Amino acid sequence: MSNALVKTDFNFPGQKGVYHGKVRDVYNIDDELLVMVASDRISAFDVILPEGIPYKGQVLNQIAAKFLDATADIVPNWKMATPDPMVTVGVRCEPFKVEMVVRGYLTGHAWREYKEGKRTICGEPMPEGMRENEKFPQPIITPTTKADEGHDEDISKAEIIERGIVSREDYEQLEKYTLALYQRGCEIAAEKGLILVDTKYEFGKKDGKIILIDEIHTPDSSRYFYAEGYEERLAKGEDQRQLSKEFVRQWLIANGFQGKEGQTVPEMTPEYCDSVTDRYVELYENIVGEKFVKAEVADIAARIERNVTEYLKNR
Repeated sequence: MSNALVKTDFNFPGQKGVYHGKVRDVYNIDDELLVMVASDRISAFDVILPEGIPYKGQVLNQIAAKFLDATADIVPNWKMATPDPMVTVGVRCEPFKVEMVVRGYLTGHAWREYKEGKRTICGEPMPEGMRENEKFPQPIITPTTKADEGHDEDISKAEIIERGIVSREDYEQLEKYTLALYQRGCEIAAEKGLILVDTKYEFGKKDGKIILIDEIHTPDSSRYFYAEGYEERLAKGEDQRQLSKEFVRQWLIANGFQGKEGQTVPEMTPEYCDSVTDRYVELYENIVGEKFVKAEVADIAARIERNVTEYLKNR
């Protein structure tokens, strides 16, 4: 779609390399800084879908920037500036090879595992007799390996330490940061009439210090329910009203796609893509509590190049 940025190929001052992720393109500047461009690509089931979602990158980047600022007292983070609505510039760290997933409620992947009869996930016990979307007695951390390609995989704390992926000392600090960040995210969400159901955090190390990196509390990394009506829907076994990427996953599942071999992504019409944009804007306005202002999209790539180059030259 013409007003969605799905591919980038910049050459910024001091650029040493670029990593194209599922959604973000990360440019290495002088081995010191990272320029992270939140594209309008969308992925589900670890597959990049064929059409972009207009304004999605802007939504994700601006939510993440706000939450990085709102949690900087808990843990230092990588963000230095947001020179463009779709770009964050920050310090380059050595990332830990795990994603810290924290779940407050039994839903999504955890519920799918639970339905199959499993009562532990990543070594964490899940009580008997729970219903879909029910709150856990306390949040559980269910880490995954961070795959460069393909699927991230569930892993337990014991395995992470045993395999030397993260040291025990560092991992236990990551756990503390994860629970504190989730608690703050829940408090901010509650003020806006939302429930932060589950989310994930990524961390790195810089000069021996643990740093929060990447995005936080966005609809791509988190799941939100509306608090109003939550208990009634739970009691009736009804689906929760939610603001997250899960609605895209559910649409794909309903149309016969779960990322498995031989399956084809259903057609993403312009109307469907615009409807997804509307959901992302809805989440932004609900979680941030202010109106979303759409950036100029006549030539997104030129705008980004201009804004980032100016920032790098003047820093």
